Amino acid sequence: MGNYIPVSPTEREQMLQAIGLKTVDDLFAQIPDALQIKQLNIRKGMSELEARRYMERIANKNKRFDVIFRGAGAYHHYIPAIVKSITGKEEFVTAYTPYQPEISQGILQSIFEYQTMICQLTGMDVSNASVYDGASAAAEAMAMCVERKRNKILVSRAIHPMVLRTIRTYCHGAGIDCKIIPTPQGVTCQTALKGMLDDTTAGFYVQQPNYYGLLEDAEVLGRLVHETGAKYVMGVNPVALGILKTPAEQGADIAVGEGQPLGMPLAFGGPYLGFMACTTAMMRKLPGRIVGETVDTNGHRAFVLTLQAREQHIRREKASSNICSNQALCAMTAAVYMASMGPDGLREVATQCLSKAHYAASKMNEIAGFKLRYSGEFFHEFMTECPGEATKILSKLERKGILGGYPEENGILWCVTEMNAKEEIDNLVEILKSV
Repeated sequence: MGNYIPVSPTEREQMLQAIGLKTVDDLFAQIPDALQIKQLNIRKGMSELEARRYMERIANKNKRFDVIFRGAGAYHHYIPAIVKSITGKEEFVTAYTPYQPEISQGILQSIFEYQTMICQLTGMDVSNASVYDGASAAAEAMAMCVERKRNKILVSRAIHPMVLRTIRTYCHGAGIDCKIIPTPQGVTCQTALKGMLDDTTAGFYVQQPNYYGLLEDAEVLGRLVHETGAKYVMGVNPVALGILKTPAEQGADIAVGEGQPLGMPLAFGGPYLGFMACTTAMMRKLPGRIVGETVDTNGHRAFVLTLQAREQHIRREKASSNICSNQALCAMTAAVYMASMGPDGLREVATQCLSKAHYAASKMNEIAGFKLRYSGEFFHEFMTECPGEATKILSKLERKGILGGYPEENGILWCVTEMNAKEEIDNLVEILKSV
């Protein structure tokens, strides 16, 4: 990174003294020793070639799968070569939005284009510049709904477990009452939702498709929520929006989700980004940063940071959100992916995910003990019962070089995307038959 100048050892010492620490290791004192890598144990005097081979041997201990049938929040999609070619340029490789917009017009324009595409994808009026991840986006959206007389939120049980834990963490810290709506048939129980909605309810969160891959009756859920004056928040899979109705068409006030499927590799779980978009009525509660379009003194098109609540910086105890940053590089990756795919390309990806998943599910459903757990319509994930222990089945697949579905209680959550060829699905089914 030729344009990034590191601090000198003297400057590092001065910074440590300013915060009352003695060594850099003191910064990581909260991390247990068992998780810290103190040194790589590289022999002194190794040549560049020797060191490279040594590091490659260490890296080869990781198990890498070319055939993947697992999703559960992180998805294996094709990424066009142009995405990395553009976003890998040195001038773009930063995660941060600049504070001096007048000298950073290119970065701001890339964020503005990202926001525009997210609005087009979700049907919403305004998008922020992204937040840390999809779970943070969901929790921030629920905080947006809370008002003085409405301090209770409702959440469908059929959302991603990690998203649910994040929402509960936010609620615990803010003193918000969080209630869970049961999902006995794999989708949100409308009767239970209706019974728990009242004039203290601030908002309701549902995932579409939900954690089990099933499609919720989102429009009906939205009408029930709005009848009591509460806000309706939808967590969505951006690829599924290539063929499904937009959150706006289904009545959502806020749309959020994990942006990883938009051009980001699995990469051991990150970095990813959370996207957030909302209606104009909710715009001033939208956390984080928003890039706006304007004109300069010469009348030329220009971009600025706009509509950010000053409490997030100088009166943080009174702010509804303390997110002041964004994932600029990941947002740009998503923008380049969406631009390179276009509406037709995204629709094709979604269509292949849908059709291949249904083909795989129909074949698995013919195997004794592997019947589908839920009968509802699904996108590209589905749950099956499984004979015996799921871990034994998945271990056998692993020995064949296949990363199988995600083990759940007495079942397996499978995922099929455009990356899975028909031959791979057929081979999977044959291995499951042999089990």
